[in-house]
Amino acid sequence: MTIEELLKHIDIREDQDIEFKSADGGLPKSIWETISAFANTEGGYIVLGVTQKKGKYHVTGVPKPKTLLKPFWDTHNNPQKLKPPVCLESDIATLSIDRHKVLVIRVPRGSRQQRPVFINGNPLTGTFKRNYEGDYRCTEAEVRQMLRDASDEPQDSLILEGFDFSDLDPESLSAYRNRFASRDPGHPFLALNDLDFLERLGGLRRDRKTAEEGLTLAGLLMFGQERSILDAFPHYHLDYQEQLSSDPEKRWTYRLTIDGTWVPNLFNFYYLAYSRLINSLDVPFELDSAAVRRGETHVHEALREALVNTLIHADHMSSRPILIVKSQNMFYFNNPGRLRIPIDRLYEGGISDPRNPSLQKMFQMLGLGEKAGSGFQKILRAWREQEWFIPFVSEKLDTDITTVSLPMISMIPEQVEKELKVIVGSAYTALTEIDRLALVLAHRFGKISNADIKQYRREHSREIGERLKYLVYKGWLSTSGQGRGMRYQLAMSEESTDLFSQRFEHLEGRSEHLESNSEHYKKLITIANPVREKRRVNKELVQSTILTLCSDEYLTLRTLANLLHRTPDSLRNHYINPMIKEKKLNLRYPDNPNHPQQGYKTFAKQEREH
Repeated sequence: MTIEELLKHIDIREDQDIEFKSADGGLPKSIWETISAFANTEGGYIVLGVTQKKGKYHVTGVPKPKTLLKPFWDTHNNPQKLKPPVCLESDIATLSIDRHKVLVIRVPRGSRQQRPVFINGNPLTGTFKRNYEGDYRCTEAEVRQMLRDASDEPQDSLILEGFDFSDLDPESLSAYRNRFASRDPGHPFLALNDLDFLERLGGLRRDRKTAEEGLTLAGLLMFGQERSILDAFPHYHLDYQEQLSSDPEKRWTYRLTIDGTWVPNLFNFYYLAYSRLINSLDVPFELDSAAVRRGETHVHEALREALVNTLIHADHMSSRPILIVKSQNMFYFNNPGRLRIPIDRLYEGGISDPRNPSLQKMFQMLGLGEKAGSGFQKILRAWREQEWFIPFVSEKLDTDITTVSLPMISMIPEQVEKELKVIVGSAYTALTEIDRLALVLAHRFGKISNADIKQYRREHSREIGERLKYLVYKGWLSTSGQGRGMRYQLAMSEESTDLFSQRFEHLEGRSEHLESNSEHYKKLITIANPVREKRRVNKELVQSTILTLCSDEYLTLRTLANLLHRTPDSLRNHYINPMIKEKKLNLRYPDNPNHPQQGYKTFAKQEREH
């Protein structure tokens, strides 16, 4: 890191991976929590010698940087304080800025084998992760997930005590063998009996060290009966939803979940869900006798890869569900567990680190899924060919869920460009490509980060950051969060907000019909005025106003923020989330709280309707 780069960090306070500490009294005690948090997340820099006063950073320097090095290394290499050590000597540098010296410590992202990186000798109480606002202590469930991923023993090779061949569904295993035979009729595995066949797939295993043998996690998940799977994994849940209706009262138009009407193992779920995913695509497609690969397009191939990847990379020991959502213009694939490789390496391709290699093999024997790390590349290829938004991959660190979003929306539709021109005005033609991309992404996804834009551009994140800063300065984007949590969203006038909000909802077939000149909108403004016209108001008044606004229809967070003249984050954190917990507000999509078109309606009203 050069002095120029450091000064830019201090100036814009936007970078995702930097923490400033003053070090006035020596090595800060909180430095070890930050090292743990950075190592368990995406890595970062700790800069000693920078003080924050009234929201601004000032370089105050470290009088004698060398005096901090010995206590740092002594503690860093003490397993009773930090385990495992993550920094090298090359990760520490002293920089001179004007008359001051600062100490810069680079903390690398810990590999999955290193995580959890913890302090004070106890991983269950001393493990930290980085969120939007700083460091937070991991829950026991989060730590145990890291410990599972750190093991070189594949999760799905675990032998399940008390389970045997009788816990499998014979029809599922028979159907698998038939599909396998149709694809490769001469394969030697087909001559084996069911037990030997299952062992070759990794569904049965004998531990050579302990002589223990039995059904594996992979075997039960792929072919198990419902009761047996739930006995082994009480939180096991598969959920496929189609949200295709324009009626906001309908949570879904079709749903496949564990309800006792089918055998909910991964084999059956894949074929049932895949047939629904590709249904109604506006591209030609034909299945062969094995239901795979005849005349299929790259879009079908991409959806198959996304579905298989969701099933084979999930942490099936987690309490979180596997959720697949098909909407009018988007596919969502949510699986429990963090990525086992950095997101940027996923986009680059060529690296595969499956959480469940036996499940991966079982699908590959049917011609499903890739092993060479090229599966996601096929998804990117298909979406680029269609000139759709590039797929978004995100990790929700608070819930340890990985989401792959596949939007079927062209990059800049004519209507979207028209609405952006309303926001920017005559300056639209002078925008750079990065500027337009940032506005379009904010238009489509609500909140974006520097890293989101980086997936579409080759420019350095620093240059992207400068353009974002310019858009904020011009008043076209607003910010929320700080540090690594900095997010950008459209900052619009009342008129353009209403126009944009209406069109954005319409893209998903769920318009709220809130044109700024409509009588309905004027009615809502009148209701909101007691809060809208004042900066500080009683909390109870804000809550009662929200309940009145949402009494007859679902309103989005963006619409409420505009009506009340409040920031979306403030509304969400101080009012919406508490009111949901208190059952005062009902979610339009209760099974997908992070749905981009999430809406809120007064709960009491909803109860009366039913």
